Amino acid sequence: MSTNFWELLQQHQGDLTKSGRTVAEYLVQHAAEAQYLSISSLARECQVAEATVFRFCRALGFEGYHEMRIALAQANATGVLVNQQEPAPDADTATLCEHASALFMTAINGTQNALSPQAVEQAVALLHSARQVFCMGQGGSMVAASEICARFACITNKFRATADSHMQVMAASLMTEQDVVLFVSYSGATRDLMETLRTAKANGAKIILITHYEDSPGAKLADIVLLCGAQESPLDSGSIPIKVAVLYVAEVLVLRYILDDKPGSTEAQERTTEALAVKLL
Repeated sequence: MSTNFWELLQQHQGDLTKSGRTVAEYLVQHAAEAQYLSISSLARECQVAEATVFRFCRALGFEGYHEMRIALAQANATGVLVNQQEPAPDADTATLCEHASALFMTAINGTQNALSPQAVEQAVALLHSARQVFCMGQGGSMVAASEICARFACITNKFRATADSHMQVMAASLMTEQDVVLFVSYSGATRDLMETLRTAKANGAKIILITHYEDSPGAKLADIVLLCGAQESPLDSGSIPIKVAVLYVAEVLVLRYILDDKPGSTEAQERTTEALAVKLL
């Protein structure tokens, strides 16, 4: 669809219901922020049902909400994080370095402000008591989940990284109330995520979800939600600053985990360090 989002909105004003016009008015007034909202978040901000937002998207000719968000982001001409301007086409490398630094700092600062210390403490309590912890995600989120698993590997061997979506749901089907799922999903709404979380929950496993959207479908299934405050444009899916923000959350978990069992963690770190030193000789 090549027509500009705002042109489409103007063309289809007469096709909108009263509640659809409420959505349109919100987008006009909050265009920059709206492109980062989930369908649930936008519905809440507009005080309408999610179905109303979906019908609004269809009225403008979009297949669904995701396509509408992309069009809105293109119309806003951002494609990067909030309050960051795209580098000029002729930008030199030094400018790009400054730009990248600003993106990373924005992602980390946003996550620091969004992350609940109480939620971290509750999550770490679950991790300590778990028989096994399954680190999961899809796509780029699985890369971050694997990094989390590797970070914990120096202090405990209870963490497992499960990448394939079929293997994830299979693992979930064999879980018990002694197991914990640590799932990374920026949207908290992918189909495979929901299937795995429903299966794990049905078997009594506890769920920790690292996500950006606290009102996402996945968050509603989770026992604990750890918020990643970094914002990702629909035009910049899989951005590295988002992964760094997730790893910031992971590092806070690791630090809390170590301090809550300092003697055991210190011994484990000494043993794994010694094992690596021998291997490197």
